[in-house]
Amino acid sequence: MSAISANLENNRNAKETVVNEIRERLDRAKSIVLVDSRGLTVAEDTNLRKSLRKAGNIDYKVYKNSMMAFAIENTDFAGLKDYLAGPTAVAFSYEDATAAAAQISKHLKGMPNLEFKASAMDGEVYDAAKTKAIADIPPREVLISKLLGSLKSPLSSFARVINAIAEKSPDAAAAEAPAEAPAEAPVAEAAAPAEEAPVVEAAPAEEAPVAEEAPAEEAPAAEAAPAEEAPAEEPAAE
Repeated sequence: MSAISANLENNRNAKETVVNEIRERLDRAKSIVLVDSRGLTVAEDTNLRKSLRKAGNIDYKVYKNSMMAFAIENTDFAGLKDYLAGPTAVAFSYEDATAAAAQISKHLKGMPNLEFKASAMDGEVYDAAKTKAIADIPPREVLISKLLGSLKSPLSSFARVINAIAEKSPDAAAAEAPAEAPAEAPVAEAAAPAEEAPVVEAAPAEEAPVAEEAPAEEAPAAEAAPAEEAPAEEPAAE
């Protein structure tokens, strides 16, 4: 094999390695952001890379446009091919789709030579202006916190209303009211006469059978003892 053939083979292998690296990152990425970083000083470029690395789950690297164009074919990021012109740096975001754009946006004011070119996520491609708008979206953690706060607020308001109702209940109001001089009790109206209970008719008592008087046995008349005749008085002697 000649030296030229060997060099061609080496170049082809090197390109395949780069393309495979890009595709591996594309497979994991939730979004990618293309930036134009020409004109950045070495210090600025180093600062930008350090910031993205510190944010976590973001890769930032400069690739040749031809390598990027070949790697994104038949992927959700294929629409970015139209923006691959001039020096291009690529930021891959693996966890939060807006993280890379948000981190880069922080440096735009201090690095006037740094510019968004485009971005892609969920199969959609966004130009520089829309990418800047995406960068202004709060991080996912902040959005979740706001969502939980919005859900908690109505519950807190509901709890306060319930407490207020409970505090203003008649029993609570009576307890809070100052003691007043006892007012004369109104004369109670005569109680309505109670309904007379219906007179229960007494069941007629069964007449006891009249006991027949046994005929009294006549006592045998006592025979009067014959009175003894008093002796006749003798005539007194003349």
